[in-house]
Amino acid sequence: MLDTLHSAGSFIVAIGVLVAFHEFGHFWVARRFGIKVLKFSIGFGRPLWSRRGKDGVEYIVAMIPLGGYVKLLDERDSEVVIPPQDLPRAFNRQSVWKRIGVFAAGPAFNFLLAISFYWLLYMVGVPGMKPAIDEPPANTVAARAGLHAGEQIVAIDDHPIATWSVLRGELLEQALNHGKTRFTVRATDGQTRSLDVDLSAVRIDPALLFEDLGLAPFDPPLPAVVGEVMPGSAAAQAGFQPGDKVLSLDDEPVPSFQALRWAVTARPGQAIRFGIERAGQHQELTAIVGSEGSGSKVVGRMGFTVQRVAGQGDLWQDLRAEVRLDPLAAASAALNQTWQVSALTLRLLYRMVVGEVSVKNVSGPIQIAQAAGFSASAGLAAFVTFVALVSVSIGIFNLLPIPMLDGGQILFGLIEAVKGSPLSDRVQMAGQQVGMTLLLLLMGLAFYNDVASVIG
Repeated sequence: MLDTLHSAGSFIVAIGVLVAFHEFGHFWVARRFGIKVLKFSIGFGRPLWSRRGKDGVEYIVAMIPLGGYVKLLDERDSEVVIPPQDLPRAFNRQSVWKRIGVFAAGPAFNFLLAISFYWLLYMVGVPGMKPAIDEPPANTVAARAGLHAGEQIVAIDDHPIATWSVLRGELLEQALNHGKTRFTVRATDGQTRSLDVDLSAVRIDPALLFEDLGLAPFDPPLPAVVGEVMPGSAAAQAGFQPGDKVLSLDDEPVPSFQALRWAVTARPGQAIRFGIERAGQHQELTAIVGSEGSGSKVVGRMGFTVQRVAGQGDLWQDLRAEVRLDPLAAASAALNQTWQVSALTLRLLYRMVVGEVSVKNVSGPIQIAQAAGFSASAGLAAFVTFVALVSVSIGIFNLLPIPMLDGGQILFGLIEAVKGSPLSDRVQMAGQQVGMTLLLLLMGLAFYNDVASVIG
């Protein structure tokens, strides 16, 4: 319950900031062009709060926080009586380029917000983990290429790689090219080497790419010593005690706690003979592994944790990294980051249309709220990064040439500029209907993916 409330609160904060900035773009540019603004609303539906400013604009915070709008004075609005002195300020009387500018301002402000957030993050310092890898599973791309546990990927095609987040973006970009990529890696002894990794066979779906590659963050091996034993768990029933050192499973040696965990995970409901060391004496315990999950996602659970020892946190301390830049370099990096995220989003969207990327990647409010909650739990930097990423996505989405969106209205304006007159009301109405249908289908897909993720 608390997790749900935390995710919902994080989602409302994130969407509130993004919608407010997007609509402020429309509002600000319209005002600069001398167009009269009637309403500025964050959210839809029944107003929770409203106030009329000295400028005559009604400012509203509404009940449904999934969007917003700016209402401009327009002669085509039959509900508004326009005084003669305000007619020159009506939106429909403005030049086509001013109208296009107003529509483009919302997405533009989303990109500006992302750039600003990335700039601040780079100046304060972007925390992350060094891209050191775990042992790649057999027959994966990384295993066939000759990558090994503990090696750190320091460059891809001569592009420096500082953290895992940078590595993810770069590899997804390279995977879209379906070619060989040169990895530069540094071993634990400090020696560097270069090798070619063939990405032609990997799926470019973000959810599957790293599985095909066989890349996962390095997990420093921990001694297989039992820490806390959960009451009523399979471990408690088998007689495990804190301090027991697990030596073997069915006579197979256990090199680390991670190996123990994965072996147990793969054997739900099965009986296992554990060879352990307790107080210097070797013993055997037999346990029926517990189960967790349902359907095809059932995993084994014993119900004990790893024993924490002094200095254990230092194993991960050496893997931490931070990217911090001066203001000028941070501005350049922020622009580059926003451009890369935008280009990558468009390329993935195209691959989704042609069927190369699963439409399961289309997220609705539930999955976005979950991501907002996860990022907020990870810290302010992670949450700001999440908001910047979603801001870019909103900017791109609104620029799509679909009637009902800013991009569709910009398209209508460009056609008007070329032909010298507006499209007929009949054509524009048909376009609006097509746009509404497309948006409803997209919303239906997003909600379906949300429900499927919750059920799954």
